[in-house]
Amino acid sequence: MIKNIILDFGDVLINLDKPATAKAMVQHGFSEITPTLESLFQEYEKGLMTSSNFLDEVSEHFPNASREYLTQAWNSILLDFPEERLQFIEQLAAENQYKMILLSNTNDLHMERVREQMGMERFNRFKNAFDVFYLSYEMGMRKPDAEIFDFVIQENQLMANETFFVDDVKENTDAANIFGINVWNLQVGKEDVTQLKSRL
Repeated sequence: MIKNIILDFGDVLINLDKPATAKAMVQHGFSEITPTLESLFQEYEKGLMTSSNFLDEVSEHFPNASREYLTQAWNSILLDFPEERLQFIEQLAAENQYKMILLSNTNDLHMERVREQMGMERFNRFKNAFDVFYLSYEMGMRKPDAEIFDFVIQENQLMANETFFVDDVKENTDAANIFGINVWNLQVGKEDVTQLKSRL
């Protein structure tokens, strides 16, 4: 019996345009994510550097782009958070049948932008639907690393077989599945988190 629901944020609750940042940076010479950039993004997602240091480092790769442009390009991935999804998680929370946990790989600049886009009233509705609200940059860990799933299980005293995890990235659901967590690798554009109950 499922007692705990862990939800990803991007492309599960909030819509994303994943190629948007790369597209915005093409005019500044971006062609592909190099191992150096990948490592930089992951460090930032783990909160191992400030937003200011992150922008400094990115500026070194794209010296002709202003910090303002870099920030806008970085945040261009973020789209809307449909009201029906927000109401769905609020309804789940109100039923009080499940421990609700958010587990998101994200960063300070993105969350600042999300709060701005949603407005604090809607953002608080979103946050209050969860018992626990985990953001990678506040945890110093990120999916799909085993340590983050281990931490969430131990910290909340979860039984893996009573836990259901939804994420759009297969690498993340595969990693959770190793712990015995039930998973749904949500296919963006074909499935919606509002269908969750039919999956449990």
